[in-house]
Amino acid sequence: MSAVLENRFYYLDNFETVIHWVQDRHGDLLTEQEQAFSHRFLSLARNSRALLVRLIMRKRDLFRVSKLQYQEIPDLTTARDPLIESGWINLDPELTIHELTELLTKPELRAVFSDLKLSSTQSKAQLTLALIERFSAEDPKTFSNWWPGAQDQLLRLHVRSLSDRLRLMFFGNLHQDWSEFVLAELGMKRFEKVEFANSSRAFAHRSEIDAYLTLHQCREDFENGHALDALLTKVPHLPYTNSWLERRRSRLLFKIARQYERNGQWKQALKAYAASRHPDARPRQLRVLELTQHKRAAWTLAENTLKNGPFTRSLNEAEAQKIGRIMRRIQPASALPAAVRRRPSVPPSITVSLPLPCTPCRVELLARDHLCKPDAPAHYVENTLINALFGLLCWDAFFAAVPGAFFHPFQSQPADLHHYDFLPKRRAQFDACFDLLHTQAYRQAILSKFRRKQGIQNPFITWGVITEELLMQALDCIPAQHLKLWFQRMLLDLAGNCSGFPDLVQFWPDQQRYRMIEVKGPGDRLQDNQIRWLDFFQRHDMPVEVCYVRWAS
Repeated sequence: MSAVLENRFYYLDNFETVIHWVQDRHGDLLTEQEQAFSHRFLSLARNSRALLVRLIMRKRDLFRVSKLQYQEIPDLTTARDPLIESGWINLDPELTIHELTELLTKPELRAVFSDLKLSSTQSKAQLTLALIERFSAEDPKTFSNWWPGAQDQLLRLHVRSLSDRLRLMFFGNLHQDWSEFVLAELGMKRFEKVEFANSSRAFAHRSEIDAYLTLHQCREDFENGHALDALLTKVPHLPYTNSWLERRRSRLLFKIARQYERNGQWKQALKAYAASRHPDARPRQLRVLELTQHKRAAWTLAENTLKNGPFTRSLNEAEAQKIGRIMRRIQPASALPAAVRRRPSVPPSITVSLPLPCTPCRVELLARDHLCKPDAPAHYVENTLINALFGLLCWDAFFAAVPGAFFHPFQSQPADLHHYDFLPKRRAQFDACFDLLHTQAYRQAILSKFRRKQGIQNPFITWGVITEELLMQALDCIPAQHLKLWFQRMLLDLAGNCSGFPDLVQFWPDQQRYRMIEVKGPGDRLQDNQIRWLDFFQRHDMPVEVCYVRWAS
């Protein structure tokens, strides 16, 4: 940690690491502008490079010079001038009234517009609204024209989008940023070290980078409330061959369709749902057809989906469950396919009467404390325990150096974790993990990984929640065959089957047995993913109960 803090230019080193990394692995995908930026940047004096990176790593593109104070860059003017010459920043830029009001304080705004006799009793928000209403139609002005007597200067950064593209090529996404380097160097985030070839990279073609940025902008526009019709025209309606880009496209189309549905714009919702390959798109499309009384069309689409799967993709359990529910509503039972006629089994249940707590408390914790016995400890685990057992046993399979799965050192999971071909690419590795369950070796494998990998990022493990004592009790009381059945089902749909587990687990160590307990408070009901897991437990004779809590009062 001290080494990181002593290096005053740590942020510059991290940025240059990205530049070299992208040049080595994505050089053929860089535009002339990006190549020129990289070469020019690396040729500048260190203080100039450091100042540009300082600006890039801040969130906004407008900077007041008086606020730019960095101990390691004592002469800001000398550092600044080469950046201005390169066109990466400019001094005294033009800005709109919106930008000006965001930049200045309330007293400063009153000073700039002193001739308007603005009221001192108005809040900054009220003052801003009044100024925007008055000046929004005017053209942008330079900062010095807005405020001729200003004792400050303004800079605008012009390489934000370019630096974002470099960051995208390094991380393969835009939700990770420069803080990953710092957190890793300080030991606050640790990542598994996976050997991957220099040829491993996030993007194979320049068009994939452009497509990612297009989808990212469309998603931001959606979240900012832009008009849906205009937004829909910007989202490509033909699917991408790149599977993770296609997931992003389908997820965005699903969100747009869902908003259309909430607005009662049925025709537009159906169009957007039909273009999406999101797992929930087909059930929602059926629901819209049902709501608009197009039951024949809904029935035909449901039959075809159950038979062929959407877009030839295999149907997961969640989709089949939702489609079956709709089919049971719109057709008599005699017409239903056999797979739809079967309803989930009803698990055994218990009812406990508990005193109403004086202060808010999770009902699962109250039930746990009520059921816990000295010889039968109960734990509130929900999705954490089984996921942790899965992640620890199959650690080597998840972090196998499969081509295209890992391409930078800050990955907590393989890039293709939710791809349709994730399991086929690692069949041998998972088979080797599951083979351990036929011997006693799986116990040592899980405990060894828990001790050696403590704190390393893993999508299935919540460090700090899972303890070695809990793992030991689970390994003593849960049969290996049950673990294998759970893990195999999870692998069928890692996005949908890693949640919905019962809230509590209770162990009887002396008898080497356990039971899973789903807790439901007054007015609560089982969710779809919980129903599917409870049905799975029942069909495989695994001990499970639903505990209904009633208040004694």
